[in-house]
Amino acid sequence: MQRERLESDYILPQDAPEALLIGRVWSNAAGGPCPVILRAGVVHDLTSVSPTVSGLFEIEELAEHLASHQDLPALGTLDQFLSGEAGRLLAPIDLQAVKAAGVTFADSMLERVIEEQAKGDAGRAQAIREKLAPVLGDSLRGLVAGSEQAAKVKALLQDMGLWSQYLEVGIGPDAEIFTKAQPMSSVTCGDVIGIHPISQWNNPEPEIVLAVRSDGKIIGATLGNDVNLRDVEGRSALLLGKAKDNNASCSVGPFIRLFHGGFTIDVLRKVRVSLLVRGEDGFEMTGESPMEAISRAPENLVSQLRNRNHQYPDGAVLFLGTMFAPVKDRRGAGLGFTHEVGDRVEISTPTLGRLVNWVDRTDACPEWTFGTRALFENLARRGLLGRG
Repeated sequence: MQRERLESDYILPQDAPEALLIGRVWSNAAGGPCPVILRAGVVHDLTSVSPTVSGLFEIEELAEHLASHQDLPALGTLDQFLSGEAGRLLAPIDLQAVKAAGVTFADSMLERVIEEQAKGDAGRAQAIREKLAPVLGDSLRGLVAGSEQAAKVKALLQDMGLWSQYLEVGIGPDAEIFTKAQPMSSVTCGDVIGIHPISQWNNPEPEIVLAVRSDGKIIGATLGNDVNLRDVEGRSALLLGKAKDNNASCSVGPFIRLFHGGFTIDVLRKVRVSLLVRGEDGFEMTGESPMEAISRAPENLVSQLRNRNHQYPDGAVLFLGTMFAPVKDRRGAGLGFTHEVGDRVEISTPTLGRLVNWVDRTDACPEWTFGTRALFENLARRGLLGRG
């Protein structure tokens, strides 16, 4: 598998000098994971402020608080971590719950219905797509989930016999919110991502990921790849866990950008998330997801995630869903897209940077061994428990 060395300028936001970027690294010098802030290309250790990203994000007025800490220890440059000289980049989260919202864009909503109708068989998808797209596509585009108009479209589609469980969560009052991965299990920029070997029809899902504090406040955002097994979920929606939560199947990063200065939630609503897949077989595919096409506001999705009925005391990150469900044929006419081992997957937007990964089988990716217990054992050895 060919994997080029990534450079810091390539993966950072275009306006990185103005961005407040929070990350996490494994530091060789510190002997473990450290929350960090990136300043002028240098990775600064935040463990004196909080030994976990989860605890860091609970600090009120975090941007102002960090501005008062200008003498933080330097662990090395970002390029030294990308090369492995100083350590390695980790997903910029630790104890937070990793959640995802599904079926939040009309195009991917249609593809979920097609998966359901095809029972996970990629060979049947094109014929079903040609039948359903003219009817469902026009009905769903621009529809606001939970609205009065959505209720009318639901009644119409039910009368036509076209209603689906995916349409229910896509345009009905209740969003689909599911657990994407366990805390501490996410990979990040530069890592391999995993496709379960049983899957023959799968795809990347480029998404915006929100950082949510325990009280429900949205404090920033990053990029994510909600790797998906279309054939597995298409066989039965009850197999969602098997389709979504696998070894190295969740990628987040490279940094969480805090809302600060000119970067606001309103700016985030207008970003366009780009996808580029390049295979070792010469295959190439591109796509784009405009956040403005989302059917539910980010705040609405967060309110359905965290409320009086469901709390996350360590905070959460929330994937907002993808518009992009690739249909470009790869293995044969009418079979659509599926990953091959060695694919290079790049998800990007100018305000958040680039998340780059390479595809391998889940049973060939490095095993996840450093969990919550290992984190606290490491922090205890380093004398960092009780600091936040």
